[in-house]
Order: sequence, then structure tokens, then C-alpha cells
Amino acid sequence: MLALRLEDVIAEGAAADMRIAPCTKLISVQGRTVGDIPTGSARESTVVSLDDRGKPPHKPGFSMHATAKYKLFNALLALKQLQADLKDALKIGLAALLCLVPSARAADVVRLAAVDMPPYLGAHIERQGYAVELVRRVLAQSGLEVEIRFYPPARALALAESGKVDGVLPIVGANAGSRMLQLSAPFPGLNLGLLKRRQDIVPYPEDADRRPTVALRDLATLRIGMLKGAKLPAEVNAAVSPTREYVASDLQNLDKLALGRIDLMLVNKYRASDLMVLHRPHLIGQLEFLDPALFPTPFHVGWATQSPRHKALAAAFDQALAAMAAAGELREILFSHGLRANDTASGHAARLTIGTVNNPDMLVMKRLSAEFERANPDITLDWRVIDETVLRTRLMTDLAIADGQFDIMTIGSYETPLWGQRGWLEPLTDLPADYQEADLLASVRASLSHDGTLYALPFYAESSMTYYRRDLFERAGLTMPARPTYADIERLASALDDPGAGVRGVCLRGKIGWGESVAVIAPMVNTHGGRWFDEHWQPEVDTPAWQRAIELYVRLLQRHGPSDASERGYRETLQLFADGHCAIWIDATVAAGLLYDPQQSKVAAQVGHAPAPVGSVELGEHWLWSWALAIPATSTRKAHARRFLEWATSQTYAERVGEQVGWVAAPPAHGYRPTPGRNTKPRPPLRTSCWHRSGTPTTRCQAVTTAASSSSPSPNSRPSDMRSRWR
Repeated sequence: MLALRLEDVIAEGAAADMRIAPCTKLISVQGRTVGDIPTGSARESTVVSLDDRGKPPHKPGFSMHATAKYKLFNALLALKQLQADLKDALKIGLAALLCLVPSARAADVVRLAAVDMPPYLGAHIERQGYAVELVRRVLAQSGLEVEIRFYPPARALALAESGKVDGVLPIVGANAGSRMLQLSAPFPGLNLGLLKRRQDIVPYPEDADRRPTVALRDLATLRIGMLKGAKLPAEVNAAVSPTREYVASDLQNLDKLALGRIDLMLVNKYRASDLMVLHRPHLIGQLEFLDPALFPTPFHVGWATQSPRHKALAAAFDQALAAMAAAGELREILFSHGLRANDTASGHAARLTIGTVNNPDMLVMKRLSAEFERANPDITLDWRVIDETVLRTRLMTDLAIADGQFDIMTIGSYETPLWGQRGWLEPLTDLPADYQEADLLASVRASLSHDGTLYALPFYAESSMTYYRRDLFERAGLTMPARPTYADIERLASALDDPGAGVRGVCLRGKIGWGESVAVIAPMVNTHGGRWFDEHWQPEVDTPAWQRAIELYVRLLQRHGPSDASERGYRETLQLFADGHCAIWIDATVAAGLLYDPQQSKVAAQVGHAPAPVGSVELGEHWLWSWALAIPATSTRKAHARRFLEWATSQTYAERVGEQVGWVAAPPAHGYRPTPGRNTKPRPPLRTSCWHRSGTPTTRCQAVTTAASSSSPSPNSRPSDMRSRWR
């Protein structure tokens, strides 16, 4: 007997272009028709039944719910009489059975063909991009699931026009569809406009998007670079034909603009910025996008008119889209992907746009910032809470084209001195006396400075350490060493790994990104004797030390980590540990604020901690990182932004967190002196001590805690210093 796994049959059928659900294709073998099973538009689908000779009857059949057994029997009879290969017969029979068995799922799935168009949508970008997330959430309002596959543009359009999918995404502009497609209501799409050298003065009206022909006519003497073969608005052809210069790629135009061979470049805003970030980083800050965009061009979903439900889908989509836009959800989806909404501030207050990461400490800052707005009625805050990887990209692209989207940006120890050196950040000199700048930890201040000048103010600082479940250790008769090694971690993770109980031995960041998985891998490499470069800047990533560290990292996660480790970064693994699904977690000291809070952590009473593990070398096993707030040089509200920075990174703010959230959650970056006259619970001051090796003092200093035991603290009494361990 030939045994076939169900998933193998489905996979092979799909590879042969056999549509299974929804079933819209005639199923045949060697010219013999087995059944024509069309897609139903409701839960009770009309099907063509199979008679005992394996042939379809003359009339459409009955309700799937009423005749499922009868049709299933006929399908099996037809399958038995086929003289084809058993494996092929099984594929066909399975397809027929899946279509005959009653299922609401097939009718509730909307299949769309999509085209890569970063950063708006793409197969390999975060959540497949803003447009995909928007479409999924809009259709979810009608209880519909969305299946999206990416194709080349011509293939995607052909699939939709032939009715093999329900629609295509995106159709760019109202005139870009075809008679075979019904366009949805518009939603934000491309921003086609002009890019110039930053030092050049170009006459450009504030309402250029409303009268692009006039704006282009005023620029007719300038050389404008365009993309060969691109479909351009009619206004372009009418206004700039004498000065157009064509090239094969946007990257060529970018180089020509930088070299002065053209004066302007017609390009989509985010296309230009992404090209600079990925391919021409030396041009960041040298070019500027003229605002507003000349041709803001919306996206549409093109619904396939060949589909019997296209009118119902179009109506449901448009209605839900309008409701989401009115509720501000569309705007929030845009912001969560780091994209800009074309809206303006109302009232007379200065609106500060803040780009920040979506980790717990930043969300606390967002919640408490209402106090700042009450004390500063001339300022309103517009928060853009973004995934860490997306935020880094969008901050760079904002700087690349001088877009000025952000007035305040959350930035780290790595970028700050580099960006400050290049003039991309506002220097933060002459801080007020009550800010107590001298109390900033020296290592943190140095990491946020260039040539002694601060370019960002630290919101908090962190290192890394080992968290573990004391209850699980006690139950297993195990002890966490006072100074664990990675060999200890592997041994303990193996002993505590219990997938059946929903507890994995160890959790580590596995999500792609230098702020995610690489944040964990780099210290592992360091403490195994590896490094990124040698003294002559030659890469050393192929050395035995790197191999040992990477093999250990992979082995820990494959054997004792979550099955979906590659999808989990800092926030996801933090939540796993807090929910009781990890025995050991090696990550940021700042996470203690959530883990020791019983309102947010199910294991708050059972958390123990130890230093970060060491490998073959007792050096570099910790990291030093600081999330800080900076003002980009492109902001037009620098004075207002400065007031917020000083408030959000002050000792007063830390006291407010301690009072309202718990001292364990207070952001560590300063030393601590209680504010005179305030009734605050005192906490021990940070003290710094230098490491000594062989009796010789080093320049590496470590902020040490006054309470280094692994006992479980109260969230209202635990000093936040426990979160500030680093070299």
C-alpha cells in the first residue's frame, strides 16, 4: 500500500496548479472529466455531483449540507474506476473531497494577488507592509480572512482579470485599472514628487499638489531626471517635456542629481529615501524632498469582475475602510509602519511628533506624558509607536530626504555619536542646572556624545543578565551558579525543558535584526573569544570562535527554545517569560521592571537573576545599551522638543514612574538624589566601581547594585539599580 501524507498531496496538487479551495478548476485526468466544482459565494454552495460512472450529471446539484454523504460516495466511486496512477488519483480525489465536504472556511477566505512595492507592501518586509495590514484589517470587519501571494506585476494583474483570484493589490491611481476590475475606494499610496540638492533654492508653492501643472511650468528651465518607461501623469508630459532626461533606474538619477548633472529628480518619496539608506548612505542629509508631493497617488484594490462575489466584497471593503479612516485606525496603521499621513495639526499648539519603539518602558512614558501636556499647554504630542527594526529604517529615511517627519526620535548608543558627527542631530548643550547633567552615568554619557558634546539624553540604560524561574529550579533540585557559564545554561536548559507543560528550557531573541538576534549573538561571540574585525579592519566572522558561538546559539534554540523562535524578538520573548513559558531567559536588565510586576508578570514572585553567562573568555559577555531621545536637525520645533527631552529624561520623571508604576520600573540612567520636599520612597544610590584584573585597574567601570541577591522583590520597594548592570 502506498502511504501518502495529506500535506504532501496538497503540496503536490498546488504545485501542479490544482486549485483546491476555493475549487474553480475542472478536475480531469487523461481527458476524463471528474467534476466541475465551482466556488460558492455562501456557506451552502451549489456543486456538480458525480454519478456512479464518474461523470457529472446534466443539472447542478443540491446543498452541500444536504447531500454531502451522497456526493462523497459518488466521488469515491468515480475515483475507484479511474485507470490512472494511484498517486494522481489520490490528488484528484482529495481535491474533489475537500470541495464536497461542507466548509465555511473556503467561502470566508479572500484570495488576492499582490505586487512588491516597498515600503508600502512586500513579501519580505515587516507584516508584509502597511497596505497588506490595512486590507487584512478592513476585511476582518466582515469576518473574512485574506490570503495574499506576491507575483510579478503582469502575472498578478492577469490572475485577477481572469478571475483566478478575488482581486489584485495595489492598483496605483484611479486610471490604472482595467474593465475587468472594479476599483475599491482609495487609500494612501505613492507620493510622487521632486528631489533636489539641499543647498539649491528652488521656487516651489505650498499648494503644488493642488496645481502641479503650474508648479512644473515654473521649473521648466531646470533639468528633471525621470525613469524611462514609467507611466507619468498627463501634467508632466504637458509641462516639462523640454527639460526631461531619461535613465533606466532611479539609482542612476540619484547619482546624477548628487553630481549636479540634473537639477531635480521625479521619484516616489520613500523610494528615494530607501535607495539612499540601502545603496547611497553617503548622500543622507545632502538631498531634500520638496513638500508637498506633486502627485499623491492613492492605492486601490482591484476586485476581479469575473468573481461572482466581487460586488459584495467591494461594498464591504469600502464601508469598513471609511469607518476605519473616520476612527483614526487607518492613520495609526500608517504610523505603525513609519509612514506619514497627509494631515495637519489643528489649533495653535505646536505638535511634536515622537518616533519611539514599542517596548514597555516607552509605553509608560507615553502614558505619563499627559502630565507634560498639562504643564505645557502650548505643546501637543503626536506619538508614533513603531517596531524597533521599522523605526531604525524610517528614522534613516526621514534624515535621508530631510522630510522632517519627526521632531523627537528614540535613538540608541550606536547611532547617536555617528549621527551627531554628521550633523544630523541637534547638539544638547547648556542643559539647565536642575537637570543635574553631572549625575548621568559616565559610560552612558560617553556613548551618547561626540567629541564631548551630548547629542541625545538617556531615557534609560541597560545591560544584559540571566533571568530564571526559581520555582522550577527548586522543583528540579537545581541551582543557578552565581557566575553561570554557557555550558551551565545548556545543561540547565536541557534539564528544565518541558514542552508538554508549555515550558521551554531557554528563550533567546531569534527575530532577524541587529537589535534583535544579533544583540544576543554578539556578546556570545565576544565571550567565546571572537570579534568582528582584527586590528587591520579585516572581518573575522569565519573564525572558530564565531563558529562555536553560532553553533551554541542555534543548538540552544533548536533543542530547548520555542518552536517559533525566529519570529520572536525582545518584546515577544519578554512576554513568553512573563507568561511562564521559559525556564531561563538571557536578555536586557531593563526587563526586570515588567517581570517583577505582579500586574504584568505571572511569575513575578518566582523570578531570580544572575549575571550574563560567560563562555571560554570572561570578557564581553554583557552589553551596554541606552535608549535615548534626540532632536533631528530637520525638526522645525527644536525649542519645544528640547523641553520635552528635559522632562522625559529628568529625575523628576523617574520619580513619577517609581510612584505610579513601581521603583523597579524606574528608568536607570541617572544617579539618584531625592527631590527636596517630595514625599518619595528613597532608593539606594547607584555607585560605580572599576573592574580590576590581576591587580591592575582598567578603564572599564561597572554600575553595581546594592542588592545583588536573587530573592524576589516587591515592585514598590525594589531599587531600579538592579536593572543597571553593565561593563
